[in-house]
Amino acid sequence: MPLNIVLIEPEIPNNTGNIGRLALASGSHLHLVKPFGFEITDARLKRAGLDYWQHLSVTYYDNIDEFFNINKDKTMAFLSSHGSKNHWDIPFEDDMFLIFGKESVGLPKPLIEKHKEQLFKIPLFSEHIRSLNLANAVSITVYEALKNI
Repeated sequence: MPLNIVLIEPEIPNNTGNIGRLALASGSHLHLVKPFGFEITDARLKRAGLDYWQHLSVTYYDNIDEFFNINKDKTMAFLSSHGSKNHWDIPFEDDMFLIFGKESVGLPKPLIEKHKEQLFKIPLFSEHIRSLNLANAVSITVYEALKNI
């Protein structure tokens, strides 16, 4: 797998379904960290993922601590509107973990503080928005990574 897409506590099933489809299309592995804002059987998740979900390479984690305990030695980049470096400055590499927070608040503040050197943002060119839709942000970052690996 070229990349690992990590969603920490995703809240919107349509976003997760679309990101699942993106993971499959890009040959990436999807990591979903609980708690979720929906049931994994939610019809909206399935509709967004269409009939592709059963082909998806996905790992579920009961909580954020379990995710980091299992993957502690992996190369990671954290995406947040609080990053000071742009996503195209990520030193992309094969099997890298791209970490995204939940739709309402992004990454937990302790993660942002702990991983400042690995914190990146997608630049926004309007002061009228705070962030991009999660599925769009993941898409932008994944295809930038594929271009650079």
